Amino acid sequence: LMDLEPGTMDSVRAGPYGQIFRPDNFVFGQSGAGNNWAKGHYTEGAELIDSVLDVVRKEAENCDCLQGFQVCHSLGGGTGSGMGTLLISKIREEYPDRMMLTFSVFPSPKVSDTVVEPYNATLSVHQLVENADECMVLDNEALYDICF
Repeated sequence: LMDLEPGTMDSVRAGPYGQIFRPDNFVFGQSGAGNNWAKGHYTEGAELIDSVLDVVRKEAENCDCLQGFQVCHSLGGGTGSGMGTLLISKIREEYPDRMMLTFSVFPSPKVSDTVVEPYNATLSVHQLVENADECMVLDNEALYDICF
């Protein structure tokens, strides 16, 4: 799990599913991306990506027959869109012959009032087209309707 701010990681770790993840597989920054794709992709995320890749590499080395990767991320905020696509491109560089599948949650104006979400998603789509073999597109509004 990765995020550019520690608050969400603390919530996951303390929640009912926190125990299914290895404690050393939590990688997080301190400043956040501020809903900015560029901060997630080029600045804050770029500073943290090597730590994330170390975790990915360690998990991949433990596999007997690594077939590919699955990435779940949101395209509305700065971390999921910017750092998420940075991670996908770095994994593609390091493991070019492995499948890359993403579960990408696209933003909806009815669920969030953050005006830059469409820009973050648009900037992410280019990276997904270049580096993912398969993208499962999830509509945030539909997910919201299911949950609430």
